Amino acid sequence: MSSPSQGIFLGTDSGATTSKTGGVWADGTIISTKLRQSSTNSQAGTAAVIKGWVDGVVGFLADNQLSWDQVKGVGLAIPGPYLGYGIMGRASNLPKSFEGWNFHADYSAAIAAAAGRAVPLVVGNDGNYGGVGEAQRVRGDSKATVLMLAPGSGLGVAYVDANGLPLEGDTLNGMEGGHMPAILQLLGGMKPLKCGCGRDWGCIEPYTTISGLPQLLQEFLPKHPTHPFHTSPAPIKEKAFSLRTLAQKGDPLAIDIFNFQAKALGLHMASLLVAVDAEYVVIGGGLIDPEATTPEFRERYLRIIRESALPYLWPKQAEKLKVLPATLGELSQAIGAALVALYTDKAKA
Repeated sequence: MSSPSQGIFLGTDSGATTSKTGGVWADGTIISTKLRQSSTNSQAGTAAVIKGWVDGVVGFLADNQLSWDQVKGVGLAIPGPYLGYGIMGRASNLPKSFEGWNFHADYSAAIAAAAGRAVPLVVGNDGNYGGVGEAQRVRGDSKATVLMLAPGSGLGVAYVDANGLPLEGDTLNGMEGGHMPAILQLLGGMKPLKCGCGRDWGCIEPYTTISGLPQLLQEFLPKHPTHPFHTSPAPIKEKAFSLRTLAQKGDPLAIDIFNFQAKALGLHMASLLVAVDAEYVVIGGGLIDPEATTPEFRERYLRIIRESALPYLWPKQAEKLKVLPATLGELSQAIGAALVALYTDKAKA
């Protein structure tokens, strides 16, 4: 068991409304699996966001009887896009005034003020850092590489290398796999759907995530002419967001849509594996959450993903491939951020 006297590495996972804080000991083990959340307050400006992040760290230290003296590094997981390292681009879920914000410099200064000394800070894409957290869980002490696909409101994609670090690219926008085009010719002639990113080439994201469910419902509903949705006065989004619950009850329309999403995700997984050749694939998101879906649903979802990918892989890839559900849930990005801080510290030693 890790000793409270050893150094620790902390991770902040920043969302537009809520931020989460986690941490690991110097040997990489998780300090606490209890989710620590604090308000991000993005509507109040960048200074309020920084305060929320620091409050989260202070609370986490207090919850776990730890001190600033033990903190050896901090990681920040935050959605892009970026204009440069630690500099915010035009993010769709943040105020326009945040564009150009040097969050790395501001958070570094705030951490130094709270700790009474400079503390190394690393920053990166939240999806990539979530992949780091999940990768550590599945590969253990091996050097196997890991691909993570996490369909939620959007599609998070991460590739984690043999050193446990994510592929980020020269502008920190690497592995934005949710905005690669879907393989429409293998999806029953499905038309290009609208994506929130503005691209019109048929991004894979709306075919595999919550954000695409209203459009998929409009495409699939005519194939179920007796479904109650035809006469329901509820708005299309309300109907779409009820699909996961309906699928648990065996609703044929809902099951068809989620089977389609699983196939689309499996084909996309195959495309990515041809490029990165990972041994492990971790599937995250709400559809594999044990508290939100039945074992039968999760088993079918993962099976269709795997079966859809296998015909397009090289024989050795198909033989070694392991497709596993994510296990860290909402902790993954905070833990991943802490691990990147740890791995970066080790690399400098």
